[in-house]
Amino acid sequence: MKNRVHVKKGDNVIVLNGKDRGKKGKVLSVQPSKHMVLVEGVNMSTKHVKPRSQYQQGGLVHQEAAINADKVMLVCGKCGKPTKVGNKFLENGSKARVCKKCEEIIDIIKQPRKKTEGGLTENAKNDR
Repeated sequence: MKNRVHVKKGDNVIVLNGKDRGKKGKVLSVQPSKHMVLVEGVNMSTKHVKPRSQYQQGGLVHQEAAINADKVMLVCGKCGKPTKVGNKFLENGSKARVCKKCEEIIDIIKQPRKKTEGGLTENAKNDR
């Protein structure tokens, strides 16, 4: 079974529950194997850093910690509301992520395959 996450790097999301409930931020990284996401300005943790060289300064560093992907929901760029993500096939054969509330296309997931003579795609033709 594939480890799938409904958000991608660069998406704007809102936190659904926890201490940062209601905060909005941009997804910095996604870890599908752990089902975790790193969101800008959310779940801030304090790390104690020891100086490693003579010129490096030690101290407290505030950084984001990963949260479970189920705790965030995508915010649509057009309507600005938290929404579920749907998939839709377009007329040209490409697959797109779609906002469930306003039916606006969020981004294109897969481009259509290019057909060549003989009904084979370019990838299948190169495999011969």
